[in-house]
Amino acid sequence: MNFHEVRFPASLSFGSLGGPERRTEVVTLANGFEERNTPWAHSRRRYDAGVGMRSLDDVEAMVAFFEARQGQLYGFRWKDWSDFRSCKASGDVTFEDQVIGRGNGVQTEWPLIKTYASGGYDYARPVKKPVSGTVLVGFDGIVLQEGVDWEIDLNTGVVSFGEAPDAGVEITAGYEFDVPVRFAVDAIQTSVASFQAGDVPSVPVVEVRV
Repeated sequence: MNFHEVRFPASLSFGSLGGPERRTEVVTLANGFEERNTPWAHSRRRYDAGVGMRSLDDVEAMVAFFEARQGQLYGFRWKDWSDFRSCKASGDVTFEDQVIGRGNGVQTEWPLIKTYASGGYDYARPVKKPVSGTVLVGFDGIVLQEGVDWEIDLNTGVVSFGEAPDAGVEITAGYEFDVPVRFAVDAIQTSVASFQAGDVPSVPVVEVRV
């Protein structure tokens, strides 16, 4: 797959604009009622990396990153400063942040997810790019030891256990994570004069499915 396991400089993504988008197909019927459907099971995030540029050195670093990814060709990791942890924004990551499954005595692999709940409804977002050294896992309120009880694939977000968890065991996890993205354009326009005047380049990036 065309993906580089490197993160866009976090200092440059800080302050960027962006967030999730959905695709909803709306059909208005003759009686005025609507039918709404979506072909997407999961949202897709978009950001503008140009907003974080604060100096010409920042622009140079961004251009170097863009060239190394060959424009849109290779995906990369992106830190979404508004949503990069399994816990609340004001909290600290713990192994009980997210319920990622329940044991059935057979299954040994479980993908990381982050659940968003509101008004009695929820959405489980796949987390494919956890950050190294931040993942914690537990069973029924007891923390487990990485490398002994479980392993994490940082490229896919899948937790693997040496032995299948017993039936009914609640499997929980906490972590920090990145968003897999690519540049949404193959050209970036910069100008020293306009940048000194307060204008910054537009550098759109978009989430990719991995």
